[in-house]
Amino acid sequence: MKQILLLFLITSSLYGQSEYPQDYFRNPLDIPLVLSGTFGELRSTHFHGGLDIKTQQRQGLKIYTAAEGYISRIKISHFGYGKAIYITHPNGYTTVYGHLKKLSKRLEAYIKQCQYDKESYEVEVFPHSEELIVKADEVIAYSGNTGSSGGPHLHFEIRDNQERPLNPLLFGFKVQDTKPPYITGVFAYPKDNNAIINGKNKRVNLRLIPQKTGDYTVENITAHGNIGFGIVSNDKQDLAPNNNGVSNIQTFFNGNKSLEVDFKRISFDETKHIKRYVDYEYYKSKKSKIQKLFIESNNPLGIFKTAYDNGYVKVEDSTASVYRVRIRDFHENESWVTIPITGKHEVIERDSLIDNTGKLLVHSNKPTTLNAGNFTVNFYNNTLYDDTYIDFKTSADTLFMGDDTIAMQKNFYINYDLTNIKSEHKDKLYFARFYGDYWKPYYVPTTRKGNMLTAKTKALGKFALAIDNEPPTIKPINFHDKKWISNYRYLKVEIDDALTGISKYRATVNGEWILMEYEYKTNTLTHDFNDNIVKDTKNELKIIVTDNAGNSSTFEATFFRK
Repeated sequence: MKQILLLFLITSSLYGQSEYPQDYFRNPLDIPLVLSGTFGELRSTHFHGGLDIKTQQRQGLKIYTAAEGYISRIKISHFGYGKAIYITHPNGYTTVYGHLKKLSKRLEAYIKQCQYDKESYEVEVFPHSEELIVKADEVIAYSGNTGSSGGPHLHFEIRDNQERPLNPLLFGFKVQDTKPPYITGVFAYPKDNNAIINGKNKRVNLRLIPQKTGDYTVENITAHGNIGFGIVSNDKQDLAPNNNGVSNIQTFFNGNKSLEVDFKRISFDETKHIKRYVDYEYYKSKKSKIQKLFIESNNPLGIFKTAYDNGYVKVEDSTASVYRVRIRDFHENESWVTIPITGKHEVIERDSLIDNTGKLLVHSNKPTTLNAGNFTVNFYNNTLYDDTYIDFKTSADTLFMGDDTIAMQKNFYINYDLTNIKSEHKDKLYFARFYGDYWKPYYVPTTRKGNMLTAKTKALGKFALAIDNEPPTIKPINFHDKKWISNYRYLKVEIDDALTGISKYRATVNGEWILMEYEYKTNTLTHDFNDNIVKDTKNELKIIVTDNAGNSSTFEATFFRK
């Protein structure tokens, strides 16, 4: 460990001369770097905090340490990064490896001991600096698809000493990319009620015109007052068809820089505020992410490097102006959009004015409580980004609260007084939110204290009380009762719950707890007999599965092994 500390001092001195060390970290795989996801890429609820490295649609590829150091954290979870390893390096940076199939033999033994000690598949441990030292080029794991992964790949991060993710490409990793970003949409926004764009006081979709040069322009627009712009833009690399994120956006008004957005580093404290960066209403209704090139109130993102007048531009009557946008990827490939603007003061179209009749005002900077029938809804301080008028009405045990097009910073809380509910299944009640054309109900995290039922959520919509009396299902996959399974390495069981989902499970053999890995994407529990817990010839298996409404099922079977 003393050698690592000495190396830390030396490398810190050397790398202090440049912002990011080059060629210090190696490719964590032994195949070429081809990316399915880039740093800062726009996801539905966050900015992507690393690189998603393709594993050729395979699992089980060797994962190497990007550099020597010590394992400072291991987290095993059903969702998120699934199985993940964190390595702290002598130069102060931490690398992260996520969605792993399994760990190396040494690390697998270490984490399984933790799981058996805690009798839990989900564990998080923070080994001390001398406990799990790793060498350069050491195999620490194998690639997989665990956690909230949509397909086999390695999620790879580099974090600074404040745990802030940085773009790993800043550290000299080579990815083949000669293609410039492309633009599929340009929009103009009024800043206030006095701004006009093409005679309207609302978002305007501008007609995009590709040029032979590879750049873009739009039809001349008329405007007056303070306005902003937004774009829909992505990037593609040479060896992958994926739509990736861009690296830098700059805007210019009549030749002067107005705004710069740089995706070099994104704090975990900020990433949820992607809802303030994109046009959330447009995303929820059109499934397309407009990047707003202006900064509204309550936007704490640190990705803005230049922001004259918060990115808005002022258009005067009877003037001719030009607004330009430069979009670049990490490899400096770039595309430009040119927007000619004629200053013209026009009368606003009446149908573009917002009618808030019958809606209730929810404040952004102070608590707001809404009441109707047995429902009480609490919005605490800074739940919303703006003061917002919301549809609010109830009918018996159903609550109507507009639709999910309003961005939320925090959860709000729906409460229902059960005092007058006369039901033998009172303890099985939960809140459901209804989606889609057929109003399919989905479980909302629900708790009960006395006669008060409470749900927390960040999405508006239609909610109702629902009852879940159906216990989970448990079905053996590769065995049956009284079966000999001596040649099997794995014991597999399917578990499912139709209404509220799986809350917890516990499995024992001959009364002793066994580790079973839960893969929610396939509804399977898997036990590895190589854990060497099952040693008897005759074995009594017992599995108890509980859903989020408290319903439980028990499965019991006998199996034999030599």
